[in-house]
Amino acid sequence: MSQGACSSPLERNEFTYGSVLDAQVLVLNQTYEPLNVTTVRRALRLIERSKAEVLERNGAVVRSPSVAVEAPAVVRMLYRVKRPLPQLKLTRRAVFARDDHSCQYCGRSDVPLTIDHVIPRSRQGATSWGNVVASCIRCNNLKGDRLPREAGLRLRKVPRCPQYTPYISLPMFLSAQRAGKWREYLDPWMKCDL
Repeated sequence: MSQGACSSPLERNEFTYGSVLDAQVLVLNQTYEPLNVTTVRRALRLIERSKAEVLERNGAVVRSPSVAVEAPAVVRMLYRVKRPLPQLKLTRRAVFARDDHSCQYCGRSDVPLTIDHVIPRSRQGATSWGNVVASCIRCNNLKGDRLPREAGLRLRKVPRCPQYTPYISLPMFLSAQRAGKWREYLDPWMKCDL
C-alpha cells in the first residue's frame, strides 16, 4: 500500500506520544462480548494492574525511560464485568424497528406508518413500550379512541420493550483504521439475528 493511500496515523504507524496514548482500544468482557472503547492510556493501566490481557496490538510503541511497550488495539478483561443493560429509549424510529416497519394490525409495510396507543391516552394509556405499536393510518383511524377488540382489530404480536443487544450500536465503532484489528471480535456480534 502506498504512503498516500493510508488515511490514518494508525495505518502508517506515525504517532506522537500523546496520540499513541489517545488511540482507541476495543475492550471485551471476559466472555469476549464487546464492552466499550477506551484509550491506550486506560488499557495500559488495566494491563499493568492485571485486570486485562492484550489480544491484538496496533503496531505503535509507547516508550518511557525504562520500558517500551507495543500499544494494544484489543484487550479482554480477566474478570466478568457485570453491568446493567441500558433501557432503550422509546422513539418512533425504535418502535418502527421493533415492529419490522409494518402495521401491527393489518401487517402492511408498504404504507406510511404512525404510532398508535393500544390503550388510548384518553383512557389513561401510557406512552410506554408495552402500549405503543406501529400502525398504518387506515388502521389507526379505524381504531380511533377504542381498544383494538372494540374496533374489531387484533394485534399481530404483543408489544414489548426490545431486549438490549450490544451489537446494535457497534457499527459506529468500525472505521477504516480499526476494522482490521477489531473485526474478528465484532463480527460474531454483527451477524447475530435481531
